[in-house]
Amino acid sequence: MNVGTDPQAGALAGIRVIDAATLFAGPMAAMHLGDNGAEVIKVEHPTRPDPARTHGVAKDGVNLWWKTLGRNKQTVTANLSSPGGREVFLKLAETADVVIENFRPGTLERWGLGWDELRARNPRLVLARVSGFGQVGPYRTRPGFGTLAEAMSGFAAMTGEPDGPPTLPPFGLADGVASLATAFAIMVALRAREQTGEGQVVDIAIIEPILAMLGPQITRWDQLHTVQPRTGNRTTNNAPRNTYRTSDGQWVAVSTSAQSIAERVMRLVGRPELIDEPWFATGRERAQHADILDEAVGSWIALHSRDEVIAAFEAAEAAVAPIYDAEDISRDPQFQALGTLHRIDDDELGSMTMQGPLFRLSDAAGVIAFTGRAHSQDTDAVLGEMGYSAEEISRLREAGAV
Repeated sequence: MNVGTDPQAGALAGIRVIDAATLFAGPMAAMHLGDNGAEVIKVEHPTRPDPARTHGVAKDGVNLWWKTLGRNKQTVTANLSSPGGREVFLKLAETADVVIENFRPGTLERWGLGWDELRARNPRLVLARVSGFGQVGPYRTRPGFGTLAEAMSGFAAMTGEPDGPPTLPPFGLADGVASLATAFAIMVALRAREQTGEGQVVDIAIIEPILAMLGPQITRWDQLHTVQPRTGNRTTNNAPRNTYRTSDGQWVAVSTSAQSIAERVMRLVGRPELIDEPWFATGRERAQHADILDEAVGSWIALHSRDEVIAAFEAAEAAVAPIYDAEDISRDPQFQALGTLHRIDDDELGSMTMQGPLFRLSDAAGVIAFTGRAHSQDTDAVLGEMGYSAEEISRLREAGAV
């Protein structure tokens, strides 16, 4: 799917966001807002760009992750610890609706760019502060990354095989969850501004949003003093629920969260007698007999190709999905029908495909206007719009301020 070129074509047109964050949670929140029409200005250090520009794989020396994370963002440089860069940032904040930052708590204050200074310049500003551990508490000044949140939230403790170590995800899961929470919190704060006329501070601790996604583990501990164990691909809530290998060496995932689905699966795989077992009546009891159910499902699936398994489950109205990699996703007709993947023209690499906005609106669809841009590509243009002359910009650049 190709997309339009109007960066202000979404529901958030007219909202200006200053993305002064680095790596993933904050910049990804800005990406979500930009996908839906917000004008996003990415502010980076003149000589130390966002490290995300060097994460992951590259093609011909061009980082691929940045092409997605930096999409729909104008790129500006400013050394916020210098007088000139500080003033550039304050002038940007004067024109903005939202500033997103992820410096360690106290850093902006040390530079004279804390909430008091920003609010004095722009009382309607929403300042989203994204950090590993939040703005208060004994860990507030520690370096914080998504990996630490995945560890501290309980995610790693409940992930992995029962006899194996705690397991971390191979991607920025906690950062991604925090980015959604940040974007949502910003929209709540902007809605509150409509009622009060005043901006406010959003405090996002990356350790919290992922904790909120992990179910009732806290309540379970409070009420039962038990913790959720590692169960691999199984769950303690229902069975069969696992991944199974097909006769052609592919893999599928089966879920039976609903009792009716579990019964359909048993009939499909030729084991209807299991439905009459007293323990089959609830998901929790079925999970206690997962070995029996996995053998029944797994042995049937092993006799059929992936396409045959998918077709049979679909005919039986039972829940199954193929285990996909990126190549599979790019060819799948459901993703194609949804328009999930967008093909974009890029100045450096030509045409490229990436996942699009998270959702569709019937009257204000999201837009990817352009891919991630070069470091400082838009500094002169943005500062010029703010009233800086070419000579002033040159002097700021010579001083290392931009």
